[in-house]
Amino acid sequence: MPTTRDHTEAIVDHGDHTHGGGAADPHAPIENSAGEPDYFDVLQQAIRELLVDKGLISADEVRAMVETLDAHRPALGSALVARAWTDPAFKERLLADGTAAIVEFGIDNYDGTRLIVLEQTPEVHNLVVCTLCSCYPRPVLGLPPDWYKSRPYRARAVREPRALLKEFGTEVPEDVTIRVHDSNANMRYLVLPMRPAGTEDMSEEELAALVTRDTMIGVTTPKLP
Repeated sequence: MPTTRDHTEAIVDHGDHTHGGGAADPHAPIENSAGEPDYFDVLQQAIRELLVDKGLISADEVRAMVETLDAHRPALGSALVARAWTDPAFKERLLADGTAAIVEFGIDNYDGTRLIVLEQTPEVHNLVVCTLCSCYPRPVLGLPPDWYKSRPYRARAVREPRALLKEFGTEVPEDVTIRVHDSNANMRYLVLPMRPAGTEDMSEEELAALVTRDTMIGVTTPKLP
């Protein structure tokens, strides 16, 4: 079970991690870096090629998994949120058991992890991080953005979440509690944002267009176009 500990700026929910990590600079900026493959890119490619060479997996199996990953994009999560906004019974099931609800919605929970859905409220702002690596709700959101995997984000989400959120353009009032939820290898989190005012006449499709990947991580909030 996750444990909690108080911080000056947040309540942090930690899962029981089974993966390793290291220290991070809490004040380094969040950056989207694209360019040379990093250590983990090279490592995963080498392992994949070795497994194929040894006959433990086939190139077709690798291709099928890549296609599965490509089919899972943030649009799935956006549609899920829009359904929860328009269907109170479904929202209740989603909050009670996110894993079962996404399967009911038709999303393939291919990695077998447990999904916990966190509801944003006027009193509580939820933020998702994986402090030791990059655990992420891939069946619902697809691949994580580079900044989510970066050391600055992983450290600062815990140490100074209010300042971090400001860099994403999200001002959280001082009287609102920030809860930081630490994902792990077996349990992932998805944020259910608050439905914006003035959207009562919008269709599910129109509502889904308001929901971005970042709102479902908790770094931003939905805004009307």
